[in-house]
Amino acid sequence: MKLLSELSIGERGKVTAVNGEGAIRRRLFDMGITPGAEVYLRKKAPLGDPIEIALRGYELTLRKAEAAHVEIE
Repeated sequence: MKLLSELSIGERGKVTAVNGEGAIRRRLFDMGITPGAEVYLRKKAPLGDPIEIALRGYELTLRKAEAAHVEIE
C-alpha cells in the first residue's frame, strides 16, 4: 500500500481508501476519488506540487497534501 502522493510519473494504481475527515474527504469524493477508482499519475510540477492525475476519463490536479489522504494499491 502507498499513498497517491508517493506515485511516480507514469504509475497506475487503484484507490483502496480515502482518509481525512470533513471537507477534505468530501471534496476528494466529489472529484471522483473513491475506493475502486483507477488512477494514473500524468505529471508533477517541478517542485512536486501539484500533481496531475487521470481518472474516470478526465484529468485532475491535486495538491500533494490532498493526495496524501488517498491510499493506493
